[in-house]
Amino acid sequence: MSEPLIIAGYASLFGLPDLAGDVVEQGAFQTSLRRLPAASIRMLYQHDPDRPIGRWIEAFEDQAGLWVRGLVEPNHPETQKIAALIRAGLADGLSIGFRALEAAPRPAGGRILKTIDLREVSIVTFPMLPRARFRVRGSTPSTRPLVPADLARRVQPPAAPAA
Repeated sequence: MSEPLIIAGYASLFGLPDLAGDVVEQGAFQTSLRRLPAASIRMLYQHDPDRPIGRWIEAFEDQAGLWVRGLVEPNHPETQKIAALIRAGLADGLSIGFRALEAAPRPAGGRILKTIDLREVSIVTFPMLPRARFRVRGSTPSTRPLVPADLARRVQPPAAPAA
């Protein structure tokens, strides 16, 4: 039996257009996050509702985007291959499944997403927002977000809780 894989990263980043031209505004997830505990946000593989692969144990907005931390269950026959891909670094993308509750058109195409009804966060091969990625956190959970290097200059991640 393998230990559960702990992963963490940004499922969405504010102010950056995805491949469809959609841009998520800061605060867009707040309504969903108040209504849904992290464990109620489904963790799927490739947005397939028939392929749940673990559970999210933390989800919050910070200044950079929607940060998630979760456990991928490596001992279920359906997820063993996915866990192996994650361990090998071959699957590291995150993608949100949502309904836009409030949006405005962008002049450059796509939408400005102001309020989002978050349904799930998937592990994917090719994220719609290419910089939405996670890292394997090992067997020790950490609540310190992994801020992408180019955002680190703009954003100060929340401090790790005192031990």
